[in-house]
Amino acid sequence: MSHPLTRVLTLLELLQSHTRIPGSELADRLGTDVRTVRRYAAHLRELGIPVEAERGRHGGYRLARGYRMPPLVLTNDEALAVVVGLLAAERLGMSMTIPANSGALAKIERVLPHSLREPLAAMRETLSFTTNAVTAQAPETSVLLALAQASRARTTVGISYLSWHQDQTERDLDPYGVVFHRGRWYAVGRDHRHDSLRTFRIDRIASVTTRTQTFTAPDDFDPVTHLTSALAQVPYRWDVEVLIHGPLDDVARRLPRSAVTLTADTGGVLMRARAERLDGMAHLLASLEWPFTIHRPDELRQALKNLADQLAAAAERAPGQRAASAGA
Repeated sequence: MSHPLTRVLTLLELLQSHTRIPGSELADRLGTDVRTVRRYAAHLRELGIPVEAERGRHGGYRLARGYRMPPLVLTNDEALAVVVGLLAAERLGMSMTIPANSGALAKIERVLPHSLREPLAAMRETLSFTTNAVTAQAPETSVLLALAQASRARTTVGISYLSWHQDQTERDLDPYGVVFHRGRWYAVGRDHRHDSLRTFRIDRIASVTTRTQTFTAPDDFDPVTHLTSALAQVPYRWDVEVLIHGPLDDVARRLPRSAVTLTADTGGVLMRARAERLDGMAHLLASLEWPFTIHRPDELRQALKNLADQLAAAAERAPGQRAASAGA
């Protein structure tokens, strides 16, 4: 089911491309009912767009005669800033989805004059970065925007959150800020459940509900400082870095993005992760179809050798023969 905002924008597109269109036809195209179409039309009027409703058997909706949406007018510097910003966002993993990023670029290029469109297309095709591309887990756009709005308005929100060990919880949050860090989005604020400052991965937030109460953030609170400090204190025993000799897109589809960070690198994909136990990391790497090179820790090599011994023993085990216990 599409988001209501998407339907409102689709309604505007339909009104711009038709002289008049019946409410029933709009309802069919939007996948809703006539009453909801009436409400969407009211939303457009609130935004200053003159939507006229004609009642009766042959009635419908149309934009006021002579009304046209203002064209997108950008200077060369503004257009370059937008295009480079979109390209950089995709490189850093900030884009919500690849289709959204590509669609935005296509729309901007389509409405620009030819004299500007061609140089910008050349920029898009030839621009290179010294930093590696980041494969990130994108949050839901509606969730990210709701948290940003609540943070600015200093309004408490209810969130449905899935923890790293797959526990679904409902809690209230005072969002002090939104932070993008190494390919992931975070919300930082006071968790009412524990009455303390907490950090939440936004891609693990399923929904956001605005509450009526407001809050006041601490003076001089810096969400970035709090986030980096909190992440540094996460009690993982091992920092893992492995070069996987395979294509980035294919590797990304095989590995849990909630557990690893992937960046394009010479010769393959650089995987970074933190782990409390190395046997689980050994199983993860062994499941891949591509060769890999361990950068650190050296102890991971022994964990892989132990796993290889277990697999070799399993391959040689005769039917009916019991496996030796791990402590034998």
